[in-house]
Amino acid sequence: MPPRTRGGYTSTAPRRRPTGSERRRRVQLREVEPEHPRHDRDETEEVLEGAPGGPIDRCILRSFHKHVAAKIWLGEDRAPLKLVNHGAKLQLWELDVERSRIYETVQRSGLAPLISCSHRVASRPMLSAFCERWQPETTTFHLPFGEMTITLDDVASILHIPITGSMISFSQPLRVDDANTLLVELLGTTDVEASRETEQCRSPSVRLQWLRENFSTITDVSSDDDIDFATRAFLLHLVGCTLFADKSATSVGVVYLELFRDLSMVGSYAWGAACLAFMYRQLTTATRFEVRQLGGYLTLLQHFPEMFSSPDMAYIESRPRALRWRPHVIPDSLQSLRERLDQLQISDVCWEPYVDHRAEHPFPDIAWFSGCIKCGLVVEPYHPERVLRQFGHIQTIPPRPFAPPRPDRSILLDQYWERWTDHVLIDQSRGRRCHYSGESVAEYMAWYDRISHRIVQPPHLRSGFTTNARSSLPSHTASTSDSRNARALRLLRHVISGGRQQSGDYFWGALNEAHSILAGSDETSASHSTPSPAPASHSTPSPATRPFFCPPTFVYPPPASVDPPPASVDPPPAAVDPHPSSPVAPPAPAAGPTASTTVYVRSKRKKKT
Repeated sequence: MPPRTRGGYTSTAPRRRPTGSERRRRVQLREVEPEHPRHDRDETEEVLEGAPGGPIDRCILRSFHKHVAAKIWLGEDRAPLKLVNHGAKLQLWELDVERSRIYETVQRSGLAPLISCSHRVASRPMLSAFCERWQPETTTFHLPFGEMTITLDDVASILHIPITGSMISFSQPLRVDDANTLLVELLGTTDVEASRETEQCRSPSVRLQWLRENFSTITDVSSDDDIDFATRAFLLHLVGCTLFADKSATSVGVVYLELFRDLSMVGSYAWGAACLAFMYRQLTTATRFEVRQLGGYLTLLQHFPEMFSSPDMAYIESRPRALRWRPHVIPDSLQSLRERLDQLQISDVCWEPYVDHRAEHPFPDIAWFSGCIKCGLVVEPYHPERVLRQFGHIQTIPPRPFAPPRPDRSILLDQYWERWTDHVLIDQSRGRRCHYSGESVAEYMAWYDRISHRIVQPPHLRSGFTTNARSSLPSHTASTSDSRNARALRLLRHVISGGRQQSGDYFWGALNEAHSILAGSDETSASHSTPSPAPASHSTPSPATRPFFCPPTFVYPPPASVDPPPASVDPPPAAVDPHPSSPVAPPAPAAGPTASTTVYVRSKRKKKT
């Protein structure tokens, strides 16, 4: 053994092994973690140089130079991400009355809502635009007015799957030989079939199609062992299509099969927390400029913003919130959505969207947990203190985010999660309740502007449709027609999103005021005709009647006072709009100067025909 230096002296003696009492003392010291774990870097180290377009201070976003938003600001662009969505594949394996025993086990596991919640439609431009705003250090979306993220409360309300219970942990990556053993033991396949399938996948995985072909024909008249095999195969197929959809797009890891060994214990896992950790990691990977694909449960990610969706009028609050809205294919381009998110304001967000849902699904206290969530070897930080406004509290300047520990400390993480009641934010850290939605302390925006990248699209690369196209007109008359249309559409959207629980006076008042606006009356005459049933555009929207980001948020809010446009001001030409397929349909033409553009286009088309 080579000599070893200790304090300036050379010693050839072997290192003394610690005694049992010393090891126990080290474990106790390691388990005592602070309320807010420290960052893995010293607080006194120098501030990194700022990035173009922000952040000015990179003490938080240290890896921003590798972020896709940094490349976009420098003039490079990335096409919309390819999405991994298996919503249609779930319909290929239905649990009908002939498979009632399998369905009963799935229902006891707590994963049955995933069968009906999965959307078959996913918007590539919208999800790509949100990926550009995800920051791995904070695990939040950085929007122009602050941070937002998908919380444990969102997972529980949208999907209705358990978010409490045991963490999903794996000690080490699964080898191919071990995967073959699990397939033989838990699915009843032969060694040859298991080896052939893993060799075809070139990994310890199995194809989703292979699971359907071999186990979807088993019914209640089969033997008990075959029913158990089919139940495990269905659960593996279900989580592979939803919670843990990876970028292979065709297969699922056999490592999750170990979770279904004891079918009576499947419901004891925190599936929602594991799904959230997996989604965080997929978003983090998608922030790299060279990545071209996005995995994870896209129904959860797409339902969070709720843009361009129509309400289901037959929805009842006892069902998961994922069934409240029906997504549509968005015809807009990625650049258009990117610019519209750059103009998003606090008043365009419903900070507490589950007010009507609380009677059937109360707020879970574990959503205040501050620590790390895990899915196997994937460990991600969870920071509720950064999004206090989503919980109805005043947003303060949060502490520095902590880096996730190594996966080999899984035992300590599991113990930390099991004692989650000791690691929730205390009342002092939660702060006071908001007087109005989206409230923050006075110094928050100045701090956020310094450490964040608020605007993704560079000003010199904008299309010019949303801002620059109307900059040459006076601010109070440039978009009079658009502001009236926006206000009318906003009122109608409030009525539609409110469902059937609204009073007749509210419904009549909203329609009457929308008709007055579209008929060309100014804002003053409309306000004298009937009291406004919906809040003004500059006020906070009602949480009970609005999703997170509803479609009217992308329309400019009307000014405080709208005057009729002068006769000398010509309407903007139709060629200015580079995105002809707008998500908000134009209103019907009406008499007066507000409909002059539409009349001109129609008369020109008639001449051509």
